Amino acid sequence: MLDGWARKRLDPAIDRLASALAGAGVSANAITFAAFGVGVAAAVAIAFGQFWAAAALILVSRLGDGLDGAVAARTARTDLGGYLDIVLDFVFYGLVPLAFVVHDPAANGLAGAVLLAAFYANGASFLAYAIVAAKRGLESEARGKKSIFFTTGLAEATETIAVFVAFCLLPQWFSPIAFAFAAITAYTTVSRIVLAWRLFGE
Repeated sequence: MLDGWARKRLDPAIDRLASALAGAGVSANAITFAAFGVGVAAAVAIAFGQFWAAAALILVSRLGDGLDGAVAARTARTDLGGYLDIVLDFVFYGLVPLAFVVHDPAANGLAGAVLLAAFYANGASFLAYAIVAAKRGLESEARGKKSIFFTTGLAEATETIAVFVAFCLLPQWFSPIAFAFAAITAYTTVSRIVLAWRLFGE
């Protein structure tokens, strides 16, 4: 929901940095892997209770996630780049709740499992929609030029990052925040299914 608002404010700075990186010969795929590596480091920090460090690493990782597409726009967009970007994003989104469960299974286990299930269903609805949309030749630039069809929703990248940072700043509140965001994510999934029913129904 907030991705469009965030892009308008962050894109100028990201574009300047992307131009510098592209000029230095840094590839978009290298940035994708680097951002994912930082995201994995954030999950490890969470598992060991280093929450402030994890919050900083999450923000750096997601900055890299925005940079790879901007660099690709200045060099070459590839199907492999788009594939790696979305797959590693989904892996990162799963690692953060899992890390909180690893850190404190007794306190965070149920909420973490519910959130991961909500992420799983949302990811399936997102990717299945993109596949059918591509089959029908549909295109969308609602969130900028992407390698696959992006459907918008109540729970998008900006909201997810904000929730992950909130987890790190308020780890004792992980469970209630996770349950609330799982509900929001489930709403996004249901709304996408309804949209698919209306658009793809014969």
